[in-house]
Amino acid sequence: MSKETTMELILEGLECANCAMKIEAKVNELKGVKQASLNFATKVLSIEVDNTIDANDIFSLVNKIVKDIEPDVIVKEKNITRSTEKTLILMGLDCVNCAGKIEAETRKIAGVKSASLDFISKKLRLEVENKHELDRIISHIKRLVKEIEPEVEVVDEEEHDIKCACEDDRSNAASNIEANNKKWAVRLGISAAFFAAALLIEFPYWVEFSLFLISYILSGGEVVLRAVKNITKGQVFDENFLLTIATIGAFIIQEFPEGVAVMLFFQVGMFLQNIAVNRSRKSIAALLDIRPDFANLKVGDEIKKVSPKDVKVGDIIVVKPGEKIPLDGKIIDGRSMVDTSALTGESVPREVEVGNDVLAGFININGLLTIEVSKEFGESTVSKILDLVQNASSRKAPTENFITKFARRYTPVVTMAAALIAIVPPLIVPGATFTDWLYRALVFLVISCPCALVVSIPLGFFGGIGGASKNGVLVKGSNYLEALNDVDTVVFDKTGTLTKGVFKVTQINPQGNVSKDELLEYAAFAESFSNHPIALSILKAYGKEVDKNEIENYEEISGHGIKAKVKGKTVLVGNAKLMARENIAYVNTDAVGTTVHVAIDGVYAGFIVISDEVKEDSANAVKGLKSIGVRRLVMLTGDSKAVAEKIGKQLGLDEVYAELLPDQKVEKLEMLEKQKSPKGKLVFVGDGINDAPVLARADVGVAMGGLGSDAAIEAADVVLMTDEPSKLVTAIKIAKRTRRIVWQNIIFSLGVKIIVLALGAGGIATMWEAVFADVGVALIAIVNAMRAMKVDRI
Repeated sequence: MSKETTMELILEGLECANCAMKIEAKVNELKGVKQASLNFATKVLSIEVDNTIDANDIFSLVNKIVKDIEPDVIVKEKNITRSTEKTLILMGLDCVNCAGKIEAETRKIAGVKSASLDFISKKLRLEVENKHELDRIISHIKRLVKEIEPEVEVVDEEEHDIKCACEDDRSNAASNIEANNKKWAVRLGISAAFFAAALLIEFPYWVEFSLFLISYILSGGEVVLRAVKNITKGQVFDENFLLTIATIGAFIIQEFPEGVAVMLFFQVGMFLQNIAVNRSRKSIAALLDIRPDFANLKVGDEIKKVSPKDVKVGDIIVVKPGEKIPLDGKIIDGRSMVDTSALTGESVPREVEVGNDVLAGFININGLLTIEVSKEFGESTVSKILDLVQNASSRKAPTENFITKFARRYTPVVTMAAALIAIVPPLIVPGATFTDWLYRALVFLVISCPCALVVSIPLGFFGGIGGASKNGVLVKGSNYLEALNDVDTVVFDKTGTLTKGVFKVTQINPQGNVSKDELLEYAAFAESFSNHPIALSILKAYGKEVDKNEIENYEEISGHGIKAKVKGKTVLVGNAKLMARENIAYVNTDAVGTTVHVAIDGVYAGFIVISDEVKEDSANAVKGLKSIGVRRLVMLTGDSKAVAEKIGKQLGLDEVYAELLPDQKVEKLEMLEKQKSPKGKLVFVGDGINDAPVLARADVGVAMGGLGSDAAIEAADVVLMTDEPSKLVTAIKIAKRTRRIVWQNIIFSLGVKIIVLALGAGGIATMWEAVFADVGVALIAIVNAMRAMKVDRI
């Protein structure tokens, strides 16, 4: 259980994205603060505070930090709550219908705000109102699970991760599954032998009946017992009840072979289905097998093999050729090629050397690397990616929600229809016999289980998300994956998205008595506190140490530029809007690039031109998006109109909006939102935290170059893990392929069931066809769903 308190503070009046980043950084440095995250779009500052620290003290310190950076911002307390989320693993859960019951009953427990059970990963995610009630709620869930599925064990995910941390434990778990499968196979084999003997050899009636009964008990006794237990608890409409009624009904009308066949082949089908689902789970796990198993920790002159979770920030680790890099860090010795494909989908290895940052999950190919750890394992990029992908299924797509609701109503309706088929025709149709129509009703019952849909649809989406991750596209939920099918408009940011974001000073044009060196020096001093790419390019061109003691009254004017006192002189550095605002006459230029104007003590001193370069991949992205049916491609930028229009024309964009302030970007996005087609989705592609307001406003926010960027991973719904905008085309193709597979399963499953239901009601289909319509269709649908995780054909 967590030992932190989560504080949420609202920063009213916060309009400066750069200031937001500074506030977040300062708060993270406070003693007792484990983690602080400031959402610029919602202006909510979330802080995880150690329980030993007084929350009021933290509030006062945060308030002081905010006032120092942004005096006009008001800090208000939103709430102080204990962390309320918990994930439980239901070990041994193989019944999809039971999973639905467990989820529904868990939601009814007092104190539970929400509950989502993912059958594929066997994870039950809880959100409770009061953390102090968590133990009581978990105890209640354990009792509930034992009632519905006695063999299932409920374990805490954190405890399970610790328990299964080593290779031996994982091997033992696999061995247990294999042993259970063997027992199941032996029991079904013996049952099949008795069934075959009774069916193929002529015996006296009582011997034949005994052989069929033994076969029935071996294959279906467990199902009957479970049905009886469920009925005593008021849980009637499930596959156990339906099969029990159908097969006992067959025995009553002396259709022994069909009664046994239904139960036997149902169990064989469930056995194969279980193998298929487990295989798909393993395939997805292998697809995301980027979690490192160990770290070589350097202690003095010794190397110790330890768990990555035991390594602290600042520790030194050694990575040998062929090993996974276990934690994020910086190379302090060595040179090598690293395979980044597991995180980025890139097939070409990267070369790394001293000073380069590397991430957990990279594979060291040929050199010996010594790395200084920069993040604990829980905060590493690979850990966040694993967590997001594995938890993505909790955000269900509309199709999944529809199927869940449909399944709840479908089974009772079919059961009522079966009852009417058994009772009504014998009463009103001349010559109709009760036995004949009861048999037709029993066929109806066998068909009615919606397992094919309930298992294969989530499996399809889960596989699609896993396949996207393998391609370097991180999708945070199946709802976002489904939304990518209907993209109507794609809106791009310019800098760092379509362009490289690597700026270079290409012109220095002084005016009056100011020399080139002086103009560049004053601009560099004024920009020295900024992390903006333009500021960094000016500082790089200056190339000297900046004495920050000579800078006073630094002020960043959002959307305009910077005002500061440098060596006793008031310096303005920014765009044409800043000059106009300060009533300073400036030189208009048509130079291609970003123009930075400089004024000293109210007198225009000249301008510096900085150029950015379009990414080689941007043209492919635009071409690819148009080829898959995206109607409108738009670029929003704060850069000059001349630069924006040149890039727009070069790439073939439909529309370009330039010289926009951050709030104007949101306004333009809302305008574009109104112009899209009714069912179409608007996607915004930006490069992280600076685009947070627009990312939040779009139907689907896509962050570019999220590799190693916590801000990008937090801000967006979809993260492209490399700097290639064409990965968005890959994401949309994966989404379309996943939906195609999901709808194949829906149409195939319902189509076969409707046909066999009609044939059964008409007396044409027997229970053999009914078994295929239930178990056979489910098996085919599951195998088809497994195709969603294949990544080599995208």
